[in-house]
Amino acid sequence: MTSEQLETAFKNAVDSINNHVEPFPADVLLKLYAYYKRATNDQSSPNSSNPLINAFKTNALFQARDLTEEDAKRCYIETVNSYFLYRK
Repeated sequence: MTSEQLETAFKNAVDSINNHVEPFPADVLLKLYAYYKRATNDQSSPNSSNPLINAFKTNALFQARDLTEEDAKRCYIETVNSYFLYRK
């Protein structure tokens, strides 16, 4: 997959998540959060008003810390595809 194709697939995956109206399982949301932050090189800290949520987000980011931006995009796409494939 070229970098342009990867970028397009990533944007489509993000759009499909943003347009989905049903709730997501927490574990899927945490993976997507971490992959998205790594994929977009967002260095900001979790900023929930709930310390427990911040802890879970920080842990998810820690687990994804070694991913490159491209790998994080691939992981995000795979997670989205897997979620929509297996939820039917």
